[in-house]
Formats: sequence, C-alpha cells, structure tokens
Amino acid sequence: MAARGARKVAKGAKRGVEKIIHPPFLKTNINSCQAAPAPPLGPNLGQRGVQIAAFCKEFNEKTSHIKEGIPLPTRVFVKPDRTFDLLIKSPTSTYFLLMAAGIQKGARNPGNEIAGKVTVKHIYEIAEIKSKDQGFEHVDLKNICQLVIGAAHSIGIEVVKDLDPEEYGEFLAERKLIVEQQDKELEEKKQAKLLRL
Repeated sequence: MAARGARKVAKGAKRGVEKIIHPPFLKTNINSCQAAPAPPLGPNLGQRGVQIAAFCKEFNEKTSHIKEGIPLPTRVFVKPDRTFDLLIKSPTSTYFLLMAAGIQKGARNPGNEIAGKVTVKHIYEIAEIKSKDQGFEHVDLKNICQLVIGAAHSIGIEVVKDLDPEEYGEFLAERKLIVEQQDKELEEKKQAKLLRL
C-alpha cells in the first residue's frame, strides 16, 4: 500500500518538473587551439545539442594560426538543426594590456597603486587590433583608444608617452616585492579568519 502511494507521489513530481531549455546562444572564453570536450565546454555544448567533437575540431582549425593558449572570447549560435555558427573575437583589451606591461595581473587597488606601464604606442596598436572585432567596425579609432585607456586605468596600468627599459625593469622588480608582500598579507588574513571559525 505504501509503495503505491510513493509511486503516485513520484509520478506527480515528474509532471511538476519542467524541462530546462537552454538558450541557443553560448558566450564563453576558449584558449586558442585547446578546445576539448572536457568540462566546462563539453557539457555546455551538449546541453544545447551541439556535436562536441565537430565543434572542437572546427574551433581548433580556425585558431591554428594563433599562438596556442591565448584566451579568445567566443560566441556560439546554435541553429534548430543542431548546427552552429562560430564567432571568434580577438583577445580582450585587458589581456593585451597585461602582456604589453609585462605583468601577470592588475593592481588590487587600481586608483591607489600602479601595477604596470604602457606607452601610447601600445594603446594605439591594441586599439587597431580591437577595431577589427565585430561591433567595432564603425567605431572611430580614437574612441577605441579611449576605451583601451579606460581598461588600462581600471586594472592599474599607467599610460605614458615614453618608457625607459632600465627604469621600467627596476619598477617591475620593486612591484614584484610589493605583490609578494600583498599576497603574504592576504594569506595571513585568510589563516586568521580560518582560526576564528
């Protein structure tokens, strides 16, 4: 008797559960030449009915001319017949700025500290690359430069006219010590918080 009641409850619960419908649009970052069916990419594509092996092969072929491991903002548009359109953009402005400045990460307090420096020429070159992305085709290069400068300031990178390599090398050595000290303080705060729990 109790088994029948449990079955009825289970059937009722199945009717109440709605199927999750995923949008046909997927926005993600994938490293160039490194698309693989492993999570998180594989499950996201599988939920939308995309053949994962075909996607990985096409993505890796399209990015074979790019240095391996560069994070590329990617948009996948899934069609009703389970085929897809792939839009691969150039790396983010932040990625280019960090590479140009020769640092791994931006400042913890962007308004109060400088994590690195780039020249106006770097800004111009990054803006030229970004101007080829979809969405920037009809935007003036000057406006794109201003957006890149804004991105630089948001991660604590200073824009300068000229940069002396020796002075900048000394700056980076000092900055490395500051970052190590910040990491040490952060780790101490985490440990103190864990002890309180």
